[in-house]
Amino acid sequence: MGRHFIERLLEGGVMIKKRRILQNNTGISFYIWTLLAILPFYFIFHASKTADVVIGILLTGCFFSLYTIAYKTKGWLIYIWTSLLILMSVAATFFYSYVYFAFFLSYMIGNIKKQLPFIILYIVHLVLTSLSINVKFILQDELLLKQLPFVLIIWLGAILLPLTIYNRKKQGKLEEKLEDANKRISELGKLEERQRIARDLHDTLGQKLSLIGLKADLAKKLIEQDPEKAKAELKDVQQTARTALNEVRVLVSSMRGIKLKEEILRVEQILQAANIQFLCQTDFALSKVSPIAENILSMCLKEGVTNIVKHSNATVCHVKINESATEVQLIIEDNGGSVVTEKHFAKGHGLVGMRERLEFVNGSLHVHAEHGTILTIKVPKDVKQLEREGSI
Repeated sequence: MGRHFIERLLEGGVMIKKRRILQNNTGISFYIWTLLAILPFYFIFHASKTADVVIGILLTGCFFSLYTIAYKTKGWLIYIWTSLLILMSVAATFFYSYVYFAFFLSYMIGNIKKQLPFIILYIVHLVLTSLSINVKFILQDELLLKQLPFVLIIWLGAILLPLTIYNRKKQGKLEEKLEDANKRISELGKLEERQRIARDLHDTLGQKLSLIGLKADLAKKLIEQDPEKAKAELKDVQQTARTALNEVRVLVSSMRGIKLKEEILRVEQILQAANIQFLCQTDFALSKVSPIAENILSMCLKEGVTNIVKHSNATVCHVKINESATEVQLIIEDNGGSVVTEKHFAKGHGLVGMRERLEFVNGSLHVHAEHGTILTIKVPKDVKQLEREGSI
């Protein structure tokens, strides 16, 4: 019993999914389609003769059966089935004053992919539907006149619905092609970027690492024979390593150069979207701050604000930027109830990555938790100066 119940639930889920797909593709509710499928029988049973009722039921059954076959058919056969369906629709209009089959045909014709068959079938369907409606109107058919507003809606649908669906499908294909092209461009861009980084790293590090290896081997050989000369070689190894490290940092900075003012604008948009008030001084001007130091500050600001949005439940975020002769201090403060402490460095929250970036430039990160969380980030202004002094 439980298995059958689950199966019924799954079947119900599939039906709901199909209804949503149908509505998303056409913009028309599933219930409207169902109503249009039931309406033929209302008009059929208005016929005065039993034979007409039987013929009408058979015509309706044949129409929907052939419609199902045609909708699943691929290739040239769909054009034959559609032509027969158009004749059935005209017959239903002429003999039973039922014009609503034209609505189903409008949807099917709109889904035809090739342009020439679409145009031909669209024109044939529109002309024959218009003629059959006009003939019944001229004959002053009582049943048709009673439903005249709905007939006009169906007629307008026969004009607009195929064009709308066809253009939407065409636009969808163009968007897919554009998306594929963008993906290819993105992949090519990534490949080119990888090749550029590989070339830059080779040019930057290859020669210096080879030099370091040679000098290290030479120092190893001289360490017992000529210690002073070995020390000189090791000093050259140290200087070459510092130069290589500096060039790597410049390379990283050029690849991911982010201005602090630009990042402030981005985080302001993020906080506004999260309904968090943003307080920050925007008139600051950093002086003599190395590009890599500013880059690290920008990334830490982004990570800190991301933590506030995701974890803090804060309503206010206050960012302060203080500058001294040797360093820049970035303070990110929030009034959230979820307090971030040092234990979160072992769990993530982006704090591990933030601390690793700061260690890269001899910066520091301090977390203070009281009525919310305060992150105090300090970064040296001139990384190159620290390198020359031997601090890195």
